[in-house]
Amino acid sequence: MTAAPVRVGVLSFHDSKESKAICNAVEDLGHEPVWLRETNVLVRFTDEGFVLEPDVDVVINRLLLSTATQPAEAAGFANAIARFRPIVNHPDAAALASHKIAAGAALVAAGVPVPETALALGSGPLARVRPEFSAEHVYKTVVGTHGGGAWKVDRSDLLTGTVGSRRAFLQELVETEGERPRDLRVYVVDDAVVGAMYRYAAEEEWRTNVSRGGSVEDVTTSLPDSVDGIARRATAAVGLDCAGVDLIEGADGWYVLEVNPTAGFRGLFRATGRSPAPDIAALAIERAGGSVDADRVAALRGTLDDSIPSSVPTRGHGIEDEAPTVGLTERVVVSGTTDTKAAVGRADTGRARTRIDLQLAAAVGAGPIRVDDSRPGRDETTQREPIVDVVVGIAGTERTVDATVEDRSAATYPLVLGRDVLDDFRIDVGSTYDDGIDERREE
Repeated sequence: MTAAPVRVGVLSFHDSKESKAICNAVEDLGHEPVWLRETNVLVRFTDEGFVLEPDVDVVINRLLLSTATQPAEAAGFANAIARFRPIVNHPDAAALASHKIAAGAALVAAGVPVPETALALGSGPLARVRPEFSAEHVYKTVVGTHGGGAWKVDRSDLLTGTVGSRRAFLQELVETEGERPRDLRVYVVDDAVVGAMYRYAAEEEWRTNVSRGGSVEDVTTSLPDSVDGIARRATAAVGLDCAGVDLIEGADGWYVLEVNPTAGFRGLFRATGRSPAPDIAALAIERAGGSVDADRVAALRGTLDDSIPSSVPTRGHGIEDEAPTVGLTERVVVSGTTDTKAAVGRADTGRARTRIDLQLAAAVGAGPIRVDDSRPGRDETTQREPIVDVVVGIAGTERTVDATVEDRSAATYPLVLGRDVLDDFRIDVGSTYDDGIDERREE
C-alpha cells in the first residue's frame, strides 16, 4: 500500500524563482506542494484549537525578513504556525540570522570565526573604537540583502551609528588574494553541503553578490574539509536547517560573513549545475514522516524548474491585496552614511534605477561612487554612469538602492524614483506632494 503524499506548505509572500522551484521539486518527488501566500492563508483559533487554511503537514519558511516592511509581523505569523506544524527554518532562527549582529554573536559563541566587528549605539563609542580598525574598513547596516547597506569606508569618512532608521556597524575588510575581490558561497541543507561557488566582484565593485553583476565558479568538489565544517557549524550555530553561508579567506584563514536563511540559488545553479530545491523539499517531506527516493533527489538536483507551479493560488481581488499607493510626487527621506535629508521625489516607472542629485548625494554621505558599465537599456543614456548606495524611505518603507548620480540643479526634483523603489507601489498620477515647488518647471 502506497503511503499518502505529504502536503508541504511553502510559506512565501514574494514571487521568487526559488519558491517556485521548491514547490515544483515537492511535486516531482511525488508529494503535494501548497504555496502559502497572503492571498490564500487563514489562521484561526477555535474551540477545536489551531486551524490553518489551507492545511499542510509541514512548512518550509521562505519569508524574507530582511526586506519585509514589518519583519516582526512576518516572524510572528510564522511562529504561530510553528507552534502546531513542523517547519523547516524555524522563524526564530531565521530572524536571528537576518540580524547580522545577533547572528555574529551566535557564531562567536559557537567558536565560528568572523571578522572583527563593532556595533556602537552612540557617536562617542563609535569614535572611540574606530581607530582600532584598519584605514579602510566596512560599514554595514545590521539588516540588509543583496549587498545593500554595505559600504567600504576609510577613517576620513564621517559616520554616524545609524543609516536612516537602521543601526550600522563596523567590520574589518578582509583582503583577498587576486586582482578581483572574491568570497565563497556554500549552500547547506540538513547538515550537508549541496553546492559551493566562488563569487567574484564585477569591475569597479568590491561586493561579490551575483545580483550586482558578480561572476561565479564551481568549487563544490574541491571545497576544503575545513571550510565544509565551518559552513555546517555556522548553519547550526544560528539554528537553521538550510542556509547560504558566505565566507571569505584572509591571511589568517576563513571567516564567516553571513548566514542567509533565504539565500537565492540561481547563481549557485549557474555555477555548479546543482539546485538545493529538491534537498529542501526532501528535508520537509521527511520531517513530516514522508519518504523520498534518494536517487530521485539526486537526479532533480541537476535541474532548476522555476516555472509557475501547479499549486500557485488564484489571486483574489480583496482590498487587502492591493499595493499601497503613492503620488506622482512624494516626500522622501534619503539616508547615507553621514546624514539623513528629506526631499521631494518624482515617480517615473519608465526608469529602472532611481536618480539622485549629486549635491543631495554628497549631503547625506551616499557612496562610495562607482561606475556602472552595464549596457544601456531603454532608460539609460550612457554606458558608464556613476552610481551610489542610498537608503530611500517612502510611505513607511525603507530600501537600499543603487542610484545614478547626476547634476539635477536645473531640475525641479532632486530625486527621480525608479522601479527599484516603486515596484511594490501603485502610482496615483493625480496626487502630488505640495511643498511649495514651482510646478510650472518641467523635467
